[in-house]
Amino acid sequence: MPTYQFEAMDATGAEIRDVIEAPSEEEAQQTIRQMGYFVTKIAAKRQSGGAKTAGGKKKRPLALGGASSKQLAMFTKQLSILQDAGLPILRSLRILELQQKPGKLKNALMDVGDEIEGGATLSEAMAKSPSVFSRLFVNMIKAGEAGGALEVILRRLSEFLDRSESLKAKVKGAMIYPVVVVLVAIMILVFIMIKIVPVFQKMFDEFGLKLPLPTEILINLSKWLVKDGWWSMPLIPVVVFVVIKIIRKFKQGRMGWDLFWLKLPIIGMLTEKNIMARTSRTLGTLVASGVPILESLNITRETATNAMFERMYGKVSDAIREGDTIAKPMAANAKPGFHPVAAGLWFALGAFGPLLLMCLPKVAEKAGGYHMFIMFACAAGIIGLAYYFLNMNKRVVDELVVNMVDVGEETGELDTMLYKVADVFDEEVTTLTDGLMKLIEPLLIVFLGVAVGFIVVSLFLPLISLIQGLT
Repeated sequence: MPTYQFEAMDATGAEIRDVIEAPSEEEAQQTIRQMGYFVTKIAAKRQSGGAKTAGGKKKRPLALGGASSKQLAMFTKQLSILQDAGLPILRSLRILELQQKPGKLKNALMDVGDEIEGGATLSEAMAKSPSVFSRLFVNMIKAGEAGGALEVILRRLSEFLDRSESLKAKVKGAMIYPVVVVLVAIMILVFIMIKIVPVFQKMFDEFGLKLPLPTEILINLSKWLVKDGWWSMPLIPVVVFVVIKIIRKFKQGRMGWDLFWLKLPIIGMLTEKNIMARTSRTLGTLVASGVPILESLNITRETATNAMFERMYGKVSDAIREGDTIAKPMAANAKPGFHPVAAGLWFALGAFGPLLLMCLPKVAEKAGGYHMFIMFACAAGIIGLAYYFLNMNKRVVDELVVNMVDVGEETGELDTMLYKVADVFDEEVTTLTDGLMKLIEPLLIVFLGVAVGFIVVSLFLPLISLIQGLT
């Protein structure tokens, strides 16, 4: 016997959603009316959770990965506009599905439409495509459905995704210039080392000159680049990347790496403010949408993408379960404290430069032996450790944030205060990014000047000796 999914209202005006078995739709409506309900919507429930039968199911094109945040932001904005215009949700989804290019989002919209045709709600249907619709997205839609304000929630969600995408694009755009300049500078220096320095070396060999230490280092570095550097230089960042991935596979390793990253000069501050802006806006959006505070904190913790902030929001959630507020546990857990993995990474960062120079052929022998470089590496590593110990207890959440959250809880306007916190940090990220761009340009000029100056001085020192000898 067919099963029908229906929506109805009782005598008090309350909404009823249920299923009923009947030979036909007319008999199902008659039975519902006999139960004292007024039918507002009824549809035959499809088999297997609302999916279409094998004969009527749309063919899904192959799609790898997930939907990009930019695609999701655009879809949310368009769905919000269509809902404001009063279109039924299923029709809106089918319209947007036709506009999408083949990919994960298009496939997900097909599945969501099929589920809704089978009687599922929008949040239930979206929850079955977790690779496209995150818990944040699904819970906000669920809160909108429960409160009867889906259009408002979609508009709020659209604004949230737009702001997140704008901030992400701003940070990425700021990194394009320095990355391009560094790559071009490295290519120029490698060209000089491979093509120019060997010509001078040949001339020095013909005159039988005794070469000073800087020239020896430069020539040995040039030989290494010609012989092994073309494959070993690209290998260094690959090895570093693999080591970092392995470290982050473990819980303590991930915490140590994230703490190390947060304590980097300028970059760490930029990362910290970016995370605070994103998590504050996420939590504010969820609270304003009516999502329960514990669920909001759990979702916010997942969007932090940093182990330190995840731990802090987890502690806040535990404290709220015990009847505490948000501000107190946030303030109590904002200090990272000592972490052995982070300390080890700072020591390794300091020692990396001297150890890398020590590995170059004949450089260690010319500079006084391997023990000298090991001593330099240990000294540089200790300097890195000292920097870490000086900064390890610096709070990742400012007192200003804690006070604003506290005021928001007291006045019942937590979402408004969180929005203000997010706006403040968004502005600080923009200011810091602009300042970083202005700082990077002179730093790159100094780096290029030092590198080219070292090459010029190293090549001309033997020439000066030769000219003095001829004189």
